[in-house]
Amino acid sequence: MKKEQIESLFEKFESASQLIEDVECWSARELQTILGYTKWQNFEYILNKAKEACKNAEISVSNHFTEISKMVELGSSSKREIADFALTRYACYLVAQNGDSSKTEIAFAQTYFAVQTRKQEIIEQRLLDKERVSAREKLSKSEKKLSGIIYERGVDEKGFALIRSKGDSALFGGFNTSEMKHKLQVSDSKPLADFLPTLTIKAKDFATELTSHNVVEKDLKGEKNIAEEHIDNNKAVRKILLERGVKPENLPSSEDINKVKRRLKNEGKNIEKNVKKISSSKNL
Repeated sequence: MKKEQIESLFEKFESASQLIEDVECWSARELQTILGYTKWQNFEYILNKAKEACKNAEISVSNHFTEISKMVELGSSSKREIADFALTRYACYLVAQNGDSSKTEIAFAQTYFAVQTRKQEIIEQRLLDKERVSAREKLSKSEKKLSGIIYERGVDEKGFALIRSKGDSALFGGFNTSEMKHKLQVSDSKPLADFLPTLTIKAKDFATELTSHNVVEKDLKGEKNIAEEHIDNNKAVRKILLERGVKPENLPSSEDINKVKRRLKNEGKNIEKNVKKISSSKNL
C-alpha cells in the first residue's frame, strides 16, 4: 500500500468520526463508502456478520450498533429517510475483521481499528490500575490512622493484627486473614490487601474508617471493645455488599499491587519520553 493511500484513508476515517452522546461513532453509510462497497445490501451482510461476532463475544450488540436514520438527497431537491447505524470504534473493528481483506480499504481498516481499539483498551486498563493503586494506598493510610488511635487506648501491634483479622473474618463471611490468603493463594509473607480487587479494598477501607471514627466518638478502650466495634463495622459493610449481590470472599484475586505499581511507573516513564520526543520534533 502506497504512502499516499495510507494518508488518504487515515484522513477519511478520522474525519468521518463523530461524537454521539460523548461516544465516538461512525455512520455505517459513510463507512460503506470509505470501505469501497457500492451497494448497501453487500455492506449490510458484513454488518450482520459483525453483529454476530459481537454477540458471540458476549458483548451487548445494541451498545455498539445503534439504529439511526439518515436523510439523503434524491433528484429535484427531494429527500428520503434511509436506515443507518451509529457504529462504535469496536463495532467498526468487527466490521473490518469480517470484510474482504483483499480490498485495500478493508486491509487498512483492519489495522487502523485494531490499533485504535487496543489503545482504548490500554487507556481503560491503566485507569483501572491507577484506581486500584490509589484505593490500596488509601487503605494503608486508614489502617495506619486506626493503629495510632487504638495504640493510645491500650492496644499494641499484636492486638491490632488480631483486630484486623477479626474484621476480615466478619467481612469475608467467616474467613479470617490467613484463611483468605490460602483461598486466594497469597503467600503468608505478603499482605492480603495487595491481592484484593478494588471493590474489596474500598470495602475494607470504609470499615476501617468507621472504626476509627467510632472508637474516638464512643471513647472505646481495650482490645476487646475495639475488636467488637471493628467486627460490627465489617459486618455492616458486608451486609451492603450482599444486598447488591456481591460476596467478597468469592471475588477472584487480583494482580500483586506492587507489580501494578511498577508497570504504571514504567509506562509513565515511556509516556514522558514520547512527550519529550514530540516536543523536540515540534521545536525543530
